[in-house]
Amino acid sequence: MDWTIAVSENGWTDDKLGLIWLQSIFEKHTAHRTNSVYRLLILDGHGSHVTPEFDLFAKEHSIITLCMPSHSSHLLQPLDVGCFAVLKRQYGRQIEGLMRNGVNHIDKHDFLEAYYNARNETMTQANISNSFAATGVLPYDPERVLAKLNTQLRTPTPPPASAIKQGPWAPETPHNTAQLELQSKAIKDYLKRRTKSPPSPTEAALDQLVKGCELSMNLTVLLTEEVRQLRAVNAKQVKKRARRRTFIATGGTLTIQEGIALSEPTVEPVVEAVGRVATDEPIIRTRAPRTCSMCKSLLHTARTCPLKQVS
Repeated sequence: MDWTIAVSENGWTDDKLGLIWLQSIFEKHTAHRTNSVYRLLILDGHGSHVTPEFDLFAKEHSIITLCMPSHSSHLLQPLDVGCFAVLKRQYGRQIEGLMRNGVNHIDKHDFLEAYYNARNETMTQANISNSFAATGVLPYDPERVLAKLNTQLRTPTPPPASAIKQGPWAPETPHNTAQLELQSKAIKDYLKRRTKSPPSPTEAALDQLVKGCELSMNLTVLLTEEVRQLRAVNAKQVKKRARRRTFIATGGTLTIQEGIALSEPTVEPVVEAVGRVATDEPIIRTRAPRTCSMCKSLLHTARTCPLKQVS
């Protein structure tokens, strides 16, 4: 998947970025996919979409711009209807996961990774196609939007009967709460058939035992998942500290490939020249022997040097 990040002085899109998007993104990814002469570009009423440069480029490249009425993007904008809300929700879950694991500062690398994962889960062909269908754009169906303008009372559909009979339960060690519930029910039925009497203190004690087991099982599942997430976050933090520190420029655009390249650590092989021949084999360096700083002898040091004793 190919996407691009751009920055501006105020953090919002402006006329310059709007034109860059039209020229470098929309034109690049739609020019070779059209089946006719013209292409339809549905826009909201943002000022960057109605500049003279934007309009001139659209006319020169046979792009028909159609601006939606004000305050209607929640009904007519495919991205708003089916993609952006899901993207925000998925990104929020990514950040919540980091916060639960003790990461309280989200830097550029954390943002790129969380946004990348959220976008991959959101911007799928099925979601995009459903978004265009929900807004009546493709296939063309104005009633999909007009039907939402009037509130209609509907009788709720009753839930289906959930009386699904469980088969006979074979006694075995339960490994989750569902198996534990079946096991306890089988034990209670067995006690009832054996005693043929009203509920006894034994059944109450069994209920308490089952409840305690359920709490322990649920806690084990939560702790196991928390340990897994903590280990993953810790491994990422270790890799992040080992990365070379880089900075994203304050202007222009940044593609996803460039962002991934910046976030990956740079590993350079150690190549040294030995006898004027370059080699990447590891070189074992040995410590030079100690010599006398006064006479350069290898037999003694300056503390026991004869020259020092003479002087």
